[in-house]
Amino acid sequence: MNENVKIIFGLVGGLAMFLYGMNSMSDALQKAAGEKMKKVLSFLTKNPLMGALAGALVTAVLQSSSATTVMVIGFVSAGLMTLPQAISVIFGANIGTTMTAQLMAFKISNYIYPIIFVGFILYFVSKKEKVKNIGMVIFSFGLLFEGIEIMGTVMKPLAGSPVFTDLMGKVSEIPVLGIVLGAVMTVVVQSSSATIAVLQNFASQAVPGGTDSVIGLAGAIPILLGDNIGTTITALLASIGQSKNAKRTAVAHSAFNISGSILFAFLIPVLTKFVQFISPKGNEVDVIARQIANAHTTFNIACTVIWLPLIPIMVKIVMFIVRGEDKNTPAVSKPRFLDEKLIGQPVAAMFLVSEEIRRLSEFAAKLLNKTRNLFNSNNSAEVRTEFSNEYGTVKSLHDSISSYITKMLSSGNLTEAQSEQTAGLLFVTNNIERISDRCFDMSEMLNNLSGRKKVLSKSAVSELGECFDIADELFEKAMITVENGDEDAVKKVSKGKGKMRKTQKKLSKAHLSRVKKKDCDAALTPDYAEILHSLDRIADNCIGITEEAMDNISFVNLRAEAQSDNENIPGGVECVSV
Repeated sequence: MNENVKIIFGLVGGLAMFLYGMNSMSDALQKAAGEKMKKVLSFLTKNPLMGALAGALVTAVLQSSSATTVMVIGFVSAGLMTLPQAISVIFGANIGTTMTAQLMAFKISNYIYPIIFVGFILYFVSKKEKVKNIGMVIFSFGLLFEGIEIMGTVMKPLAGSPVFTDLMGKVSEIPVLGIVLGAVMTVVVQSSSATIAVLQNFASQAVPGGTDSVIGLAGAIPILLGDNIGTTITALLASIGQSKNAKRTAVAHSAFNISGSILFAFLIPVLTKFVQFISPKGNEVDVIARQIANAHTTFNIACTVIWLPLIPIMVKIVMFIVRGEDKNTPAVSKPRFLDEKLIGQPVAAMFLVSEEIRRLSEFAAKLLNKTRNLFNSNNSAEVRTEFSNEYGTVKSLHDSISSYITKMLSSGNLTEAQSEQTAGLLFVTNNIERISDRCFDMSEMLNNLSGRKKVLSKSAVSELGECFDIADELFEKAMITVENGDEDAVKKVSKGKGKMRKTQKKLSKAHLSRVKKKDCDAALTPDYAEILHSLDRIADNCIGITEEAMDNISFVNLRAEAQSDNENIPGGVECVSV
């Protein structure tokens, strides 16, 4: 096989193994972190310093600043984060992404296969989910390094190629070329971590007959700066079709990296000397991988330190670049919070699902009230239109939430506990939909009565109000149980069910009494009984929601996590309202 073809195949094959290892490690890290990810994400909405710290930690777990930025864009688009909060998190994400380069700088060539073997054994032998996840982290970590080794091996011949040495010489002399090269590489690969890993490997090749790097730190830094610019493309693509603030968040990510790259392009000699000072000493080819990692970390920490106090200025800049307000308000029946780009990030996705179910429950409560109004208005056309709109919204939102949860469950990214929690939220959603269906049944019953020219007496309608009052209270209390697991609310729902049964018996007797007195049409008895039955089934659905809460199914509330942490930390910062 031609030598050049071998090099190309080795590079793409090693890169594929590296990216697969990195993605697998990210998924396994998220599963291993489990509920701890909620606590980390809760800091996203605190002050800028805590937001930056949270951004760094989340990115260290996700192994991608782009993934963190996409998540933040989703939160901003849904109105769950403000623009300043999002910008601080993105600053931190740029620091967190340097963790991968630091890992790549370790020389563990002799230990790669033992690492892969240990990870394999832990994953395939252990029965405990947490140990299996840890095993997958170790296994993926080994694959990641094996990909790096493959790329390093095939790049060795390039060190003696006059074409490449001349090109690297020009990059050192003209930093702009290196910046453009780094940006293009990252745009193509869609991973700054991958291109920086390639850079570290290539820079570790020695010039023929020497110990100096073929590119040197001064030549590697411009490419590194270009990598940081190229990684912002993912965020910009993720913001397409999102809200204005989401676009501004992506632009802030680009502005952060571009402004920092321009600044440090003029300070390459200073940065080079500083990095050489703080890095290990030795032959250049032996230490340059660590030097590149330290340069990457220094660049992002310095940019964050500079920009963090200037967040208000960054906000003004992005507001100037992306002007105006969102004109097209999404249809009410469309989900406001669900973002399919975040399905691969379980905790974030579960948080969005919880927010959407809260919204669904609000519409269901309104629908229950509209059903009562149908009886009070004798099925007037105006109220029926309002009812139909509300019912359509509930059905549409239910379908969207169910589809989203199904995709989450089939993604393979959830732990057993998260799968159970997510399935429970689906059952809650289904019970809310069934309540809307019971309301629809009652509306159809009224339509049937109107078609037969029959009307419920004022006494009957008034008495039905008692059952609607109980249904309203039961639904409210049931949702509270899912919100915070309130045991008192659980007891109240159970008692409310009994109260509904007693009230229905009382109303049935009252109706029969009116029939005997000729105050009500006897032909309405089956219809009246069916309406009472629908209200009883609504109570059953509320019990169903409560039963899920009793099985420890609850909304994922990151803001509650943040508030809880504040209460446990003396002098804790108040959670910013979102």
